[in-house]
Amino acid sequence: MAFFGVDSTLSSSSRNAAPHAPGVHPSAPIPVQGPGVGANVRVPLGESGFDVFPLILGGAEFGWNVDLESSHAILDSYAELGGNMVHTSDSFAAGRSEHIIGQWMHSRGLRDDIVLAVRVGGHPDNPGLGPVNLVRAVEASLTRLRTDRIDVLSLDATSDSASALEDTLATAEWLVDSGKVRAVGAIGYTAAQLVEARIFSSAGFPRITVLDVPFNVLRRHEFDADLRLVAGAQNMAVTPSHALEHGFLAGRQRTRLRGALSVRGAQLAANLNRRGSRTLRALDAVGGELGVPDAAVAVAWLLAQKLVTAPIVNAYAPEHIEELVQGVGVRLSRSQLAEIARAAQ
Repeated sequence: MAFFGVDSTLSSSSRNAAPHAPGVHPSAPIPVQGPGVGANVRVPLGESGFDVFPLILGGAEFGWNVDLESSHAILDSYAELGGNMVHTSDSFAAGRSEHIIGQWMHSRGLRDDIVLAVRVGGHPDNPGLGPVNLVRAVEASLTRLRTDRIDVLSLDATSDSASALEDTLATAEWLVDSGKVRAVGAIGYTAAQLVEARIFSSAGFPRITVLDVPFNVLRRHEFDADLRLVAGAQNMAVTPSHALEHGFLAGRQRTRLRGALSVRGAQLAANLNRRGSRTLRALDAVGGELGVPDAAVAVAWLLAQKLVTAPIVNAYAPEHIEELVQGVGVRLSRSQLAEIARAAQ
C-alpha cells in the first residue's frame, strides 16, 4: 500500500534502485525517488511562524514502552512519509524520550528539518513553571535533545497551578530573547488565564500561539466552549493530545476500563465502555466504507473539527505511522461525522 508517494512494500534499498537496474524485473514496481508527496503537505502552526505536517508524532512511549531502536524506526517512518513535527516532554520516561529523539535527530542530521515541541514543568528535578526551575528545565531538555533551541516550548500548567503567570511569561521572554526558544505553547491553562496571557503579551511578553488540549471524539468536553472561543479569537493552533485515547480509538483494544473499585465507579466504567464500543463500531463502519483503519478515521475526525491544526499521536511500531498518516488524506462526509459523534454520546 502506498502512502503519500512512498511504497511501503519496497525495501529501502529497492526504493533507491534505478527502475531497470540489473536483476530487477521490468514489471517490478517503479521505486520512489526523492521525498514523498507528504513532504509538501503543510499547514501554518497558528502564528508560531512554523509550517507543519498536520499530524504530530508524540514521544510519550519512547523509552517507556518502546525501546531506542524501535523508536528510531518509528521516527524514520514518520519522516519518510512527510512528517516534520515531533512532540515530547521532559517528564516522558524521566527524560529518556528526549534522549532518544535527540540521538535520532543528531544521527540523521535532521534537526533543521524538524519542528521540535517540548512540554516542560513535570520533571521531578525541575518541577513547576517558576522562573528558576523553568530555565533549568529548558537547559536540561536542550542537553538531552542535543540541540541549541526548542521550537515550541509548551508550558504545562497541569503540573503547576501556583506559579504566577506573569513570572512564567517573563521567564519565557528571556528564553525567547536568548534564542533557546522560538515560540510558546501551553497546556492546562484556563480560558481566563489565556486571556490574561494575551494581555501580558501587549506589554512585550511572548504570545501563547499553540494550545495542547486532551481532546478526541470520546473527550470532547475537554475542549469546552470557553477554550474554543479564546483559541479561535487568538488564532491559536490547537494540537489535541490523547488523539487515540491511549490507543483505544485505534481499535486494537476493545475495553477501556477494568476493575472499578465502587458501585458508582463500576457504573461509570460500564457507561464509558458502552460509549467506547459504540464509537468503535462507528469507526469500523466508516473505515470499512473508506478502506482505511480505525486510527485513520479517528485522526480524520479530529482534523475535521474547527480550530484543530494537527493532532499529536503516539505509535508503538512503524506500521502504526502508516495507518495514522492515512487520516490526513481522509475527508469525512457530514453524515459520517454525525454518525461518529452520535455513537460517542
